[in-house]
Amino acid sequence: MLGNINAVANLAVKNLGIARRFYEDTLGLSPADTDCEDMIAYRSGNTRINVYQSSYAGTNQATAVTWAVGDDIERIVAALKDRGVRFEHYDMPGTKLEGDVHVMDKMKVAWFKDPDGNILNLVDE
Repeated sequence: MLGNINAVANLAVKNLGIARRFYEDTLGLSPADTDCEDMIAYRSGNTRINVYQSSYAGTNQATAVTWAVGDDIERIVAALKDRGVRFEHYDMPGTKLEGDVHVMDKMKVAWFKDPDGNILNLVDE
């Protein structure tokens, strides 16, 4: 039923001004048209990410958004690091850390957080 319809990620933040600087200036996302006062919608490929103000910001302790970046993962990690992004390092069985990239069997993943602690990641798919 929903398999052919794009999904939208929703991220709760405490301060839209701080979130705007991170998502636009650091990650390079472009705002989509929206009339909401307490939400900013961003374009990311063929999808959207809604960043909205909420008192529940920072309470999610799992990955909220994943970007499939293919073979560009190391280049993108380096570029984001140059823009001040700090990458998370997790100790997981069967995983080797190469710089800021976790390497598992046939997959590479890099996790980072936005200013409110939302967990975001890049994967080489």
